[in-house]
Amino acid sequence: MKIARLSDLADAATCPRLVVKVGSSLLVGKQGVRRQWIEALVAEIAAARARGQQVIVVSSGAIALGAARLGLDKGGRGSLADAQAAAAVGQIALSGLWAELLGAHGLTAAQLLLTLEDLEDRRRYLNATATLTRLLDAGAVPVINENDSVATQEIRFGDNDRLAARVAQAARADAVLLLSDVDGLFDRNPAEPGARLLPEVRGVTPEIHAMATGGSSSGMGSGGMTSKLQAAEIAELAGIALAIASGLHDAPIARATAEGIGTLFLPRRKAGARKAWLGGRLRLKGALVVDAGAANALGRGSSLLAAGITAVEGQFQRGDAVTIRDGAGKVLAHGLSEYDADECARLQGTQSADQAALLGYAPRSAVVHRDQMVLL
Repeated sequence: MKIARLSDLADAATCPRLVVKVGSSLLVGKQGVRRQWIEALVAEIAAARARGQQVIVVSSGAIALGAARLGLDKGGRGSLADAQAAAAVGQIALSGLWAELLGAHGLTAAQLLLTLEDLEDRRRYLNATATLTRLLDAGAVPVINENDSVATQEIRFGDNDRLAARVAQAARADAVLLLSDVDGLFDRNPAEPGARLLPEVRGVTPEIHAMATGGSSSGMGSGGMTSKLQAAEIAELAGIALAIASGLHDAPIARATAEGIGTLFLPRRKAGARKAWLGGRLRLKGALVVDAGAANALGRGSSLLAAGITAVEGQFQRGDAVTIRDGAGKVLAHGLSEYDADECARLQGTQSADQAALLGYAPRSAVVHRDQMVLL
């Protein structure tokens, strides 16, 4: 059974495994932790478990909570050092709160702190998959956050929307529900007269991206509608539905699923597990720019040959993930390079018959083989 509407997210048969992401502004208000609201949300999670669903929570709020306890301004985001210190304090309090409230319903909480590298590196990604699977099989509720106490700007997601989508890929979830401070995606700024909530989106197109704004309206979180659309793209690669709904109301899961208030992004395709992981990567080592002929060939399912490459960017080794894009800058695919960057530069624009002399050994069948590539 495939998810077709928001109500399906509350159906154990259609959505046996659900990831729920909770934004900072929902967990922490000006007066501190919004305990009553969190208790109501935990009751909804317990109800989902009772009807046979497995639930993973991706919880923001550690930096905001820690900043309040340490008395840091700007919500703890004034500097990297402030954010890391706030996260170190806030994470203890946050995980303790989830454990306490889930425990009141007889549920066991399990904390996982992840960095970008944990889900970008293939081996560590598979380790995360194994851990999540075992926890869910054992009946626990994984509570996940980015490890902001050690993550730096270069090795962090920066928002929990995309983290939730990557966790959903790793956990082989059926859907992601992003609880935020907005009802969903509107066709223009919701503050503008006549703005219309889009109940359903099939594929995140450039037109859909144009409707988004980048910032977090609360000022507490690090995400915004742009990060949510990027999360929807990541989820789509794995055939996972993603919904955006408001958490500003009591019982937000029921409001979204029973009343159908929110935006549901339905995947148009489903890549294999390895290709979904590759397509969802957020940090790539370099780029290969291709001509129009190569771009057309890729669209037909061909491998990338050296003859179609017009430029090589970045420093990467054989086996590293790279972006493949056209001359206008449009990203066409992600793939694993069969050569390092210097070799790619020597080979660009050449035919197979000339490559052995350039390399000093027999060339491989392609620069990026179609089996190691996912079209975007």
